[in-house]
Amino acid sequence: MSYDAVVVGAGHNGLAAAVHLAAKGWKVAVVEGKAEPGGAVKTREVTLPGFRHDLCAMNLSMFAGSAFFRHYKEDLIANGLSFVPAQDCFASVFRDGTYLGVSTDLEKTTGAIAAISPEDAAAWRAMLSEFGSDAPHIFGLLGSPMPSWQAAKVVWKAWREKGTGWLYDTARLLLASPRDFLDQRFRSAKLKAMMAAWGLHLDFSPDVAGGALFPYLESMANQAFGMVIGQGGADTIIRAMTGTLAAYEGELLLGAPVEKILTADGKATGVVLADGRRLEAKRAVIANVNPKNLFGHLLDHDPKREDFDRKIENFRAGPGTMMIHLALNGLPDWAAGSEVKKFAYVHIAPDYEMMSRVYAEAAGGLLPVEPVLVVGQPTALDPSRAPSGRHVLWVQVRVLPADISGDAAGEIAAFHWDDAKDAYAERVLDILERYAPGLRGKILGRAVFSPLDLERENPNLIGGDNLSGSHHLDQNFLFRPVAGYSRYKTPVGSLYLCGASTWPGAGTGAGSGFMLAKMLAG
Repeated sequence: MSYDAVVVGAGHNGLAAAVHLAAKGWKVAVVEGKAEPGGAVKTREVTLPGFRHDLCAMNLSMFAGSAFFRHYKEDLIANGLSFVPAQDCFASVFRDGTYLGVSTDLEKTTGAIAAISPEDAAAWRAMLSEFGSDAPHIFGLLGSPMPSWQAAKVVWKAWREKGTGWLYDTARLLLASPRDFLDQRFRSAKLKAMMAAWGLHLDFSPDVAGGALFPYLESMANQAFGMVIGQGGADTIIRAMTGTLAAYEGELLLGAPVEKILTADGKATGVVLADGRRLEAKRAVIANVNPKNLFGHLLDHDPKREDFDRKIENFRAGPGTMMIHLALNGLPDWAAGSEVKKFAYVHIAPDYEMMSRVYAEAAGGLLPVEPVLVVGQPTALDPSRAPSGRHVLWVQVRVLPADISGDAAGEIAAFHWDDAKDAYAERVLDILERYAPGLRGKILGRAVFSPLDLERENPNLIGGDNLSGSHHLDQNFLFRPVAGYSRYKTPVGSLYLCGASTWPGAGTGAGSGFMLAKMLAG
């Protein structure tokens, strides 16, 4: 079978590339090894019938704000895409039984901050005002290939409008650690911890350089625009994208693992599937695949690529993640107050010290004593995900070692995740019980995915790294995945990379797939 392009991997970036190329008249096939599309964006009944859980990604704000969504909004909505907005976006709960949160109501947010520090409430308002004029330039840069004339034009326009001083300040933001950035602007330890928790969604503890941008953007974007989740589940975007692909006559082959990428004369020419089928790609093979898997398993060795392959082999994964999904007979009764039940996300990351400690323990191969928890409460916004009066809880456990060398608490003796995951899940539930007493009594069913389980579910998540590669400065911007190959090309002609391992990195924004497709289609 012959196509203009074959896309390997039906994650949202691969689907975005396929949709755009199909819309431009290319004959496109997307091949996916699993029985369902979506990559890290899937929704399943993993606990009990009728309880729909987002396996990995839950927050769809990046997709809702993406260039891909703007371009294909009508098509996606026609194919069933639906969002549920959150007015109470995220909160952090603290050891003293209090909380601090961000809501779209600025007076509500700043009122809570002012109760702790009036000076910080004023600083929050000032930061939000600055964000209003900064955001178009920052998001313009994040939405441009790296490097490119498009990115250069964004910087030029920013310089013309904001001046040289703003460029210096923005460069400092991109390079700063969360602690350095936040300590310069705020006094309250609680406010700084609330914002810094976003750094651990990637792999930035408070003192890692380059980690300030994500806490800044998430805090200000949630204040300015709010958060959205998917109606019925995060897979609403996948169903809408596959429907749109079909409308443009693109093909989707599920349960079709790729055995090998074919090459001839230094160019990719197609793929061989595990069942022996051969798909010819006349113009491009697009791999929505972790580059370590692509160059380590799907391509024949080529001595001409030795230097590149060595760099890919050294491409570092981010820390591991555990997902715990709970079916509940009621939302958690947070010790910090019933208002916490309204928030889409609740962070249990109460201070810098805890965030730094868990990161150091995991980096050393130890099971952390007190991991950071991101608790999603989707049924507080979207009751359709569970039977009437029931709820689902989405618990992301950050950060964890891919390979266990010991337990920082000295309690778990296992060194393999299959043996350690249930005991570690109990540790997580103990932490949740401290912040939400009585939670265990509400549990109707649970499903635990260790870092190893997540890799089994999606081979791109090596070691349970849901980022598909560390976002530290030496693997970001011009260096993602390696220097000289940040524009989705590879040393193999007609073979292109997209996905979280490429610029602009992890998240549900479909940026790499859409940017690559635009570059290919013209």
